[in-house]
Amino acid sequence: MKLIVRYLAKEALASSLFVFVALMTLFAFFDLINELDALGKGHYGFGQILLYVTLSIPGHLYELLPVAALIGTLVAMARLVENSEFSIMLVSGLSMQRIAVYLMMVGLVFTALTFVFGEIIAPASDRYAEQMKLKATNSLVAQAFRSGLWVRDDRNFINVREVTPDGELHDVNVYTFDDKFRLQRIYRAATGTFLHDNVWQLHGIDETRFAATGVTVGHVDSSEWKSVLTPSIMNVLLVPPEKMSAVNLWEYIQHLHENHQPSKRYEIALWSKLIYPFAAPIMILLALPFAYHRPRAGGVSLRVFAGIMLGLGYHLFNRLFAYMGLLNDWQPLVSALVPTLMFLVLGVYLLKRVEQQ
Repeated sequence: MKLIVRYLAKEALASSLFVFVALMTLFAFFDLINELDALGKGHYGFGQILLYVTLSIPGHLYELLPVAALIGTLVAMARLVENSEFSIMLVSGLSMQRIAVYLMMVGLVFTALTFVFGEIIAPASDRYAEQMKLKATNSLVAQAFRSGLWVRDDRNFINVREVTPDGELHDVNVYTFDDKFRLQRIYRAATGTFLHDNVWQLHGIDETRFAATGVTVGHVDSSEWKSVLTPSIMNVLLVPPEKMSAVNLWEYIQHLHENHQPSKRYEIALWSKLIYPFAAPIMILLALPFAYHRPRAGGVSLRVFAGIMLGLGYHLFNRLFAYMGLLNDWQPLVSALVPTLMFLVLGVYLLKRVEQQ
């Protein structure tokens, strides 16, 4: 029995690796074509483009692992069915359900890889890729508003007009209010550099204070400033929530909660980040019915095409459901979990249907 399990695992992993390399090559080529539009902008040469494409690979790997597991397992199982090896396994006493369990255990390897790349490698590589591109093209970090980045820190409202790829702040404005939301102070600085913890070094500071006795204005060349604003919050501007690590998402959600700001998009992204790695075993479960049903009708190519459509369908439906949850104010866990559960139910249903034939 152990020999059969090892054989199944070997075939599924080998085919999935081949499919994954093919998909990664295709996506890297698309990235290369897309980046050629920015060739020659600033110091963004062909070498920087190749580096950017290379650094984008871990992010694609995270997204494509479940799809590669589905297509690879489908191809491997279809080959076993075509060679009558699968029938021999069934005759030897293995049931479809046990084979499905063994294959899903193989899928846990992809779950671990998806988690590692999604939490450790991809967020860092994506962030570095964006920083490198912004530096090379002499661009600023994209802002959410025309007036710049806005962050709330208790009774302080912070506005940063520009953020460089190095994390340096330009044109910092801090508006301080009292408990009745009356403006007490406006704090303006030309530049700001992060020192440690939550401390920034500001330069070229103009301070305006409002009091019952009148308005006072002062100027300081340099001063330290403690704020909730940190480089981790700055990273939110470089990488979309879907590509952030769960740790960074959690920290940013806590920051939003503390300042009574909406956080649903980031909560959905967090739950999706925790659930998505478990899509690989479910995709492998779905591959089994497609490979076994009518093994000699349509050939392997038809089943591979069906697997590609199914994998892409899961990926697109997962994104669509997240946006629907955001628009309809659904619970973040529901928005992230329902697509995966639906495909799990579909896999179990198809497997039972095949067993009854």
